[in-house]
Amino acid sequence: SDIEKHNPSAGDAGVSEAESRSNGAAAAVSPQKFTFSPEPSMEDIRRMQADFTDERDWNKFHQPRNLLLAMVGEVGEVAELFQWRGEVAEGLPDWTESEREQLAHELSDVLIYLVELAEKCRVDLPQAVLRKMALNRLKYPASKVHGSAKKYTEYED
Repeated sequence: SDIEKHNPSAGDAGVSEAESRSNGAAAAVSPQKFTFSPEPSMEDIRRMQADFTDERDWNKFHQPRNLLLAMVGEVGEVAELFQWRGEVAEGLPDWTESEREQLAHELSDVLIYLVELAEKCRVDLPQAVLRKMALNRLKYPASKVHGSAKKYTEYED
């Protein structure tokens, strides 16, 4: 795609340092909790992409509809990486480094387009996430939904 990748740790393809150090047996018994690196922030990503777009005079092309369609195309590329694999274990233990790197690239494309779409639509994504998580807590109270995959409309009060 035409998006510059801004991920200094893309080589690890989302594998934590602890995961990369642990052997397969230990990881299977006690998987490490995954965390994102603190940098870049969502605002950093927005700014990097805005600069990237400005430097190329692409704002005339990067309007909401086009960004949405581009993002959907990138989601399709992510789906393609999972196609025909059956269920995939957390941490992608059966994936090669090349496959992990390709996934990191495609997920980065999705995120970059999402952040730019939010910018063009004037949605403060971090704040929107906080509001949405609060709504989800109300829709899916842990006391009612623990261990169940039912939709919130299927629960009785």
